[in-house]
Amino acid sequence: MLILNKTAGVFSKPSKRNMYEFLRSFHFHPGKLFLHKLVLGIETSCDDTAAAVVDETGNVLGEAIHSQTEVHLKTGGIIPPVAQQLHRENIQRIVQEALSASKVSPSELSAIATTIKPGLALSLGVGLSFSLQLVDQLKKPFIPIHHMEAHALTIRLTNKVEFPFLVLLISGGHCLLALVRGVSDFLLLGKSLDIAPGDMLDKVARRLSLIKHPECSTMSGGKAIEHLAKQGNKLHFDFKPPMQRARNCDFSFSGLHHVIDKMIMQKEKEEGIEKGQILSSAADIAAAVQHTIACHIAKRTHRAILFCKQRDLLCQSNAVLVVSGGVASNLYIRKALEIVTDATQCTLLCPPPRLCTDNGIMIAWNGVERLRAGLGILHSTEGIRYEPKCPLGADISKEVGEAAIKVPRLKMKI
Repeated sequence: MLILNKTAGVFSKPSKRNMYEFLRSFHFHPGKLFLHKLVLGIETSCDDTAAAVVDETGNVLGEAIHSQTEVHLKTGGIIPPVAQQLHRENIQRIVQEALSASKVSPSELSAIATTIKPGLALSLGVGLSFSLQLVDQLKKPFIPIHHMEAHALTIRLTNKVEFPFLVLLISGGHCLLALVRGVSDFLLLGKSLDIAPGDMLDKVARRLSLIKHPECSTMSGGKAIEHLAKQGNKLHFDFKPPMQRARNCDFSFSGLHHVIDKMIMQKEKEEGIEKGQILSSAADIAAAVQHTIACHIAKRTHRAILFCKQRDLLCQSNAVLVVSGGVASNLYIRKALEIVTDATQCTLLCPPPRLCTDNGIMIAWNGVERLRAGLGILHSTEGIRYEPKCPLGADISKEVGEAAIKVPRLKMKI
């Protein structure tokens, strides 16, 4: 049974019977010897059920993922109880597939790492409940994972990146800039004050009814906007980037979304079509929206780089900007950020697209990083909670705003 308070969830002692049957299904390899520590990562923070086994050298031994995208496309957005039910239906199979692919039996694991914050409460609950049963049966250490920290550190699995580095996390649920000084040492420079860029792209795509567009019917909102924008002229609409007078690193997208919504309504009247039909200017709107979002994100990131260099928090040359999260796979936004990193003598790094979106590999890898550093490894899960809302690191965004750094204008020729 699940007991909730306002911000966190805690579980009663889980049943052992189902987990016992699950563990019995594995073929054990008594003669097999693994030279490295092995971590199973489990991710259910939103709408993807994912699991992976990663060793301490960064080798991905096995992974599996079940995406709910198709279901949520039909409902026009994520409905938490639906996401919860789909996680429940798939988590055992996904963990089993990841372990089977890795040829690792559960008893050979060094630890189990699971996303417990932040995310959708009902989704987080499924992953934590399953993990607690697994930990209880196997008597293995448990490593609670902060979802955004995992995104931030994924780059250290694919590239040799030393601390400190700057990270921009942009997705459907998050938008933030942080300085990463260690495995669990983060300084938050700025965040979205309202919705995330991926959420806004999805909302605009729904408002434009792009699911009815023959080229976009199977795409997520963000992918549909990016695809259609290639055919449009961004100069046909003049949307102003938000917060131009605020000299900080915070983001805002809801005001821009409201302006775009009103403009779409006006265009529908001009073209004499009803809501739900596709505008002839849909591609131009997509191009203008994408460009405005890219400029907004680029300017805030530019200020973050200048602030960090001014305070000697980053190297003056060869500093690294890591961009991750689902929206990081948008190549137009990435090119805008390349203009910024070229102007500031920084290196732009992005994990491969499949590791930008939610996955089990990043959770297992974060577990490996914590295991190696000896940070946050629990040998008792008594009172463990999930936290739907949880900040990242120490918030110094007020200090960034007080510095009021003026950002030089860059030509966004993309």
